[in-house]
Amino acid sequence: FEREVYCAAGSICPIIRPMFELVIIAVVVLLVFGASKVRSAGSDLGAALKGFRRAVQAPQPPPATHEPGQLPDAEFPEAQTGRARGSGKPGA
Repeated sequence: FEREVYCAAGSICPIIRPMFELVIIAVVVLLVFGASKVRSAGSDLGAALKGFRRAVQAPQPPPATHEPGQLPDAEFPEAQTGRARGSGKPGA
């Protein structure tokens, strides 16, 4: 099955064999998973790469300035709505 393909320079073309192997791998993947799974996996991978690029290119927010030794509390949505309605503690 070993077939030599010659390039214009007279040497064996080093590109043909790896490409042939990749085509065989692609056919096996299509047979195992099916076209729809491969297509959805490709689109999911593309969306993940697009999100990664946006995150890398996004400008970093400036660091929060606060007094030394004082860290701000975490702001959870429940705490913010509770603060707007009142403390929620009895007798407060």
